[in-house]
Amino acid sequence: MLFKQAKWDEKLILEQGARGRRGHVMPPVEEGIKRAVGEAAKLVPENMRRIDRIRLPELSEAQVVRHFTRLSEMNYGVDSGFYPLGSCTMKYNPKICDQLAASPDLGNLNQYQEESTVQGILEILYKLERWLAEITGTYEVCLHPAAGAHGELLGTLLMRAWHESNKEHLKRTEVIIPDSAHGTNPASATMAGFNVVVVPSDDDGCVSLGALKAVVSEHTAGLMLTNPNTLGIFEKNIDEISRLIHEVGGLLYYDGANLNPLLCKARPGDMGFDIVHVNIHKTFGTPHGGGGPGSGPVGVSKYLAKFLPIPRVTFDGIRYHLSYDEPQSIGKVKGFYGNIAVLLRAYAYILSLGVEGLQEAAEVSVLNANYLLKRLRKAKGLTLPYGDNTPRKHECVFSAKSLKNETGVSALNIAKRLLDYGMHAPTIYFPLIVEEALMIEPTETVEREELDHFIETMNAICEEAYTNPENVLKAPTSTAVSRLDEVKASHPRTMTLSWRMRMKQETREPRKRE
Repeated sequence: MLFKQAKWDEKLILEQGARGRRGHVMPPVEEGIKRAVGEAAKLVPENMRRIDRIRLPELSEAQVVRHFTRLSEMNYGVDSGFYPLGSCTMKYNPKICDQLAASPDLGNLNQYQEESTVQGILEILYKLERWLAEITGTYEVCLHPAAGAHGELLGTLLMRAWHESNKEHLKRTEVIIPDSAHGTNPASATMAGFNVVVVPSDDDGCVSLGALKAVVSEHTAGLMLTNPNTLGIFEKNIDEISRLIHEVGGLLYYDGANLNPLLCKARPGDMGFDIVHVNIHKTFGTPHGGGGPGSGPVGVSKYLAKFLPIPRVTFDGIRYHLSYDEPQSIGKVKGFYGNIAVLLRAYAYILSLGVEGLQEAAEVSVLNANYLLKRLRKAKGLTLPYGDNTPRKHECVFSAKSLKNETGVSALNIAKRLLDYGMHAPTIYFPLIVEEALMIEPTETVEREELDHFIETMNAICEEAYTNPENVLKAPTSTAVSRLDEVKASHPRTMTLSWRMRMKQETREPRKRE
């Protein structure tokens, strides 16, 4: 059954209303306050005073409510349905976690308060660090990074600090990265000043040991590895990989984007990883997407703890403190102590599930991924590259290459057609080692009925590609916004990213670089 998304011909809020219309009338301002505000305004340079030049919307309360309600009806999110974005771990977000993060007692805290007045939140952060250290098998954890890529950058900076402390930084210039890695891995390593060396995957979808042996050397600063990798396959040679890197004096870095299937089942630290980042916003049930919010805590082995960013949350047995006295710290990587609202949700998630619940989450995420794998292998035109008989962990990657060659319907077209059925599309065209990739991760929060519906829909779309490809090629047709010109939509000269750009379009002024 096809889906019909709400579709409103909704103008921008700045294009609505009428002069003098009000939704709320503020109480009169005392004369003394009015004068004080006026005096303060004079401190702003004349050319920066915009109050008479900006066009603010003037609407009634009903107009505002209806506008945003209509926009919400055209939206899609984890509360709407299945989100099979591979490697993103888009779980349903428990509302109890949201309620905790929205608590007024927490919302009214200020980062500049004296530490004796914020003992409660410091206790939460300290305990979360200890829990994450236990889950990852590391010694110490820093909660500061604001995203997974930010955690990667911190990890590579810690790698650099370690080699500098050993007086080897001049020769430790290379970071090894598999060809199946997330794109942020080489970017992070480069930003930290390293040269990237890529190693290929073998026929089983794992790191090629032969290729790895050929590139490890005294120049190796470390290896960045996702395990299970982006194909959803566990690196069966992880012990040998760890030995090869450590034998030449390198460090092993764990990209924790794919931690979900390992929760309380296996720990990266026990596999030999020296540095581990965790995507809190994926694994521990925080809403994310559209650029945030995120959090990428980093755990390290004991010998690297002294390099972690400041301030550190410490506990003397009586009170919690913020320690800045860390002489070998690399310094700050973020203002204050991390994305607290995201961390609070993770704290509530772990506390509510406990060890047994986290284990079950891992088990069901693996079960769901392999259930999809087994049933979608029968879909016409889809093939399974790499490790044909290898079980997957949290996700599986299919190729639509045969389908495209035979019908002209690509992975992109399948993704667009799924929208007509009220389902978010999976990740497409990643990892790069799979042509026409469809990367699917169901997570543990999807019921079997929803999985069956997705599988039936995928089968129907693949069958339709052979019988009526035009239907798939022109999709989506039942959504609020139909097929976009993706090149034009992403080009900086056609995007309207600010109200200033919008005003320039209206007045037909030549666009200058913002």
